[in-house]
Amino acid sequence: MCTSVLLLNKYLNLVIFSRYMFWNRFQFSRDIGIDLGTANTLIHVSGKGVILEEPSVVAMDLEEGTPLAVGEEAKLMLGRTPGNIRAVRPLRDGVIADFDAAEQMIKTFIQKCNEGKGLLAPRIVIGIPSGVTSVERRAVREAGLAGAREVYLIDEPVAAAIGASLPVTEPIGTMIVDIGGGTTEVAVLSLGGTVVSESLRIAGDEINESIATYLKKKHNMVVGERTSEKIKIKIGSAFPDDSFDNTSFEVKGLHLSSGLPRSITLNAGEIREAMTDPLNKIIEAIKRTLERTPPELAADIVERGIMLAGGGALIKGINDLVTQETGIFTHIAEDPLLCVVNGCGNVLDDFRRLRRCVDTVDLGTNSIRT
Repeated sequence: MCTSVLLLNKYLNLVIFSRYMFWNRFQFSRDIGIDLGTANTLIHVSGKGVILEEPSVVAMDLEEGTPLAVGEEAKLMLGRTPGNIRAVRPLRDGVIADFDAAEQMIKTFIQKCNEGKGLLAPRIVIGIPSGVTSVERRAVREAGLAGAREVYLIDEPVAAAIGASLPVTEPIGTMIVDIGGGTTEVAVLSLGGTVVSESLRIAGDEINESIATYLKKKHNMVVGERTSEKIKIKIGSAFPDDSFDNTSFEVKGLHLSSGLPRSITLNAGEIREAMTDPLNKIIEAIKRTLERTPPELAADIVERGIMLAGGGALIKGINDLVTQETGIFTHIAEDPLLCVVNGCGNVLDDFRRLRRCVDTVDLGTNSIRT
């Protein structure tokens, strides 16, 4: 009798395990969270985590009208293409500037992440800047529908706050500053919604441009977009630091006077000077948002501090700069680059609790109710 019971238990456990493995392997679809960034696109797949992080770049074959490369491979072609190939960044300032290229890019990325994973197209949540217009929102959503059955949109500061584990659904004031490639999102959140926000189209790209402009005026040298970004990463800083300001970096570019390639050596102090203007504009946006914050929420922010997210949060000393200018302690998210995409993924994983944070979709007409 005892042996029969043990055999029956083993059989039942085997059946349960087999069924679990079957549905885990052949589930209808995997939900996808997308951080559709100006510089990089990141994708979170339910049950897998972040599985894709590639530049938001598409190389188009102009003769065939088809994408030649997408992501990292396409980025290597920027500024190096012949006449019949065009390498573009389909997003500018956080919104779609080239719809066809963006549609191809999103579709390709979704296929990479969902290939062979399910019988149906996935349900996706896309993070977008809070300041985009209704037309721009519709463009993002229609591009997303190229590879999905349902598309929900979420404001990037809300997604970043969720990804940074801030208590956005509680009656507590939290402040998030998401410095991306095309936009800086500043928002005060409470009870799952945005109380005060500002979307500033000054971020990583403008900082890169300010470095390129500085080199042109001060050193009579022209550098490309990739070089200026590399300078920012290597020796860019937002706050004085005697131990870092003398750090040097060799830069190669085109000398305007001679018209020939040259190299110069820059130090971190020079680059901080070059970055001053866009960083000051970001600080002013933070101050304006704080000025419009209700008193009770402002008290919460003073107590809890300001959270920085996005690639711009990795600029050395930027949290010290914000702390000095606002008088409020500022800290950086644990993994600032992944805050938005993780937030999108968390919304899908806990959709019932976080549903109020996204635009709702009318499944009958597939339209958005905001």
